[in-house]
Amino acid sequence: MSMNPEPCKHLANYKVKYGLSGFNMIQKYVKTTPYGKTMIDKSKFENEISLVCCSVCKVSEGRFLICLLCSSVCCCDVSGESNHALLHSKSESGHEIVVDMERAELYCCVCCDQVYDPDFDSVVMCGHVKEVSGGEKRGLSKRKRLNFCVDLDLKTAKRLVFRRDQRWSKSCYPLGLRGLNNLGNTCFMNSVLQAMLHAPPFRNYFLSDRHSKENCHKRSTDPLCLPCDMDVIFSAAFSGDRTPYSPAQFLYSWWQHSENLASYEQQDAHEFFISMLDRIHEKERKQTMDLKDNGDCLCIAHKVFSGLLRSDVTCTSCGFTSTTYDPCMDISLDLIANTLYAKDTGGGKPSKLKVNEGVATLVACLDLFTRPEKLGSDQKLFCQNCQEKHDAVKQMSVRKLPLVLCLHIKRFEHSLTRKMSRKIDRHLQFPFSLEMKPFLSPSIVRKRFGNRIFTSEGDESEISTEYEIFAVVTHSGMLESGHYVTYLRLKNQWYKCDDAWVTEVDDEVVRASQCYLIYYVQKGLYFKGTEDLSCQPMSPRGDAFVPIAGCC
Repeated sequence: MSMNPEPCKHLANYKVKYGLSGFNMIQKYVKTTPYGKTMIDKSKFENEISLVCCSVCKVSEGRFLICLLCSSVCCCDVSGESNHALLHSKSESGHEIVVDMERAELYCCVCCDQVYDPDFDSVVMCGHVKEVSGGEKRGLSKRKRLNFCVDLDLKTAKRLVFRRDQRWSKSCYPLGLRGLNNLGNTCFMNSVLQAMLHAPPFRNYFLSDRHSKENCHKRSTDPLCLPCDMDVIFSAAFSGDRTPYSPAQFLYSWWQHSENLASYEQQDAHEFFISMLDRIHEKERKQTMDLKDNGDCLCIAHKVFSGLLRSDVTCTSCGFTSTTYDPCMDISLDLIANTLYAKDTGGGKPSKLKVNEGVATLVACLDLFTRPEKLGSDQKLFCQNCQEKHDAVKQMSVRKLPLVLCLHIKRFEHSLTRKMSRKIDRHLQFPFSLEMKPFLSPSIVRKRFGNRIFTSEGDESEISTEYEIFAVVTHSGMLESGHYVTYLRLKNQWYKCDDAWVTEVDDEVVRASQCYLIYYVQKGLYFKGTEDLSCQPMSPRGDAFVPIAGCC
């Protein structure tokens, strides 16, 4: 039984009849925006082909598609009445396959969906490389120039993936760094997968063959298994092969488990992260049914990412406190500027003194998350002591820290009253080393009740509260058409993973990015994990990884 996505028959027919000529025509119009998004250069297309406007209705704004056969430009609004690309495909036989100018992706007008093709992907990749290298080649007359051609194969492209903006300072990158091909708006998936590949405890689990694909299939009749597909990605990433890898099987398997998200439309990286861990948990829980004595799940998703949040709701009338505990796989934080508060004198929320709108810090966001909050009139607490509803104050704290701490920055706001959404572009300062002790339940409870001993909260000295950052998933661009990129910190060096492209960057580049998901690992695990990462200048198949001309 095949588990690969069904290919588009219209694309297959096009390639049989016309080959790759249309792909090669598109290549010279590929450009990459400053934040890493690949698209068709409209100005270059207008200079050489025609004006970018719909050939039917002449509209010059909106989403445009280029026919691979005749280069006609048509508008496409699949949700409305203006879909002249579909009209063009029906009136001209064989004109079903087009290229989305905004995304540089193949689109089938009949299927009304993006379609993925590895040949087209390699052509776009070559166009990207030509643009990146163009400026450098002009100033390197004494060096051997690279001969770029339209049919550049992946073997050549692989040596270009690891280019840097500066000269090479060493001959190799850490093992496990490998680009992931964009399969059609899948930067959200690629960015999270890169973080997962380098989360030390998660990585060690799969690399030590703790999830055996062979044993998994013996225990289950279900041919689809997300942990098995994750294991395949780990094997590919740490094989030493530098060719960008296409996680198509993983995408297809995830689609089967998350049918509501199964499309080539851009998805939210945070939603994907949670959904992926849920699916891994479900699969491993069914197979092992392992639980600790206290009921904690022993699947790899929970062992690595699961923490525990404490919620205290206090009656403002009598002071009675109701405490609940909730497991969490991440902590979502409101993005706010630094705020100074007056001292809390009455058990409620402290009064605000001053706001510095220009600066937002991660520590301030965590402080806000654990600060007392007065509940609204519609959220009154039924006090067990008073036996009636009263106003209440709620305070959150972290009861148990995970091995890997994921902090989700709420950059997307959704207003139900205004029926609109917007992105918050405010910059957030975040530390590379994070101390979580001030946000633990013992610290928060002591602040509220004084320095008394609370034995029920456990021995704080036994808890590892120091964390080191190892991955940052960033979001650039607009809400509707943004782009996800991951920065990985390996051996105290940062690497930018932008789909198939991996480059070395400085700390300042990471600090200036628009962080969306920040991954920290317990300090001891970070430094132990870096010891296991070795350089791999040669793949197991003997393909030497060498600096390319003009970069050494």
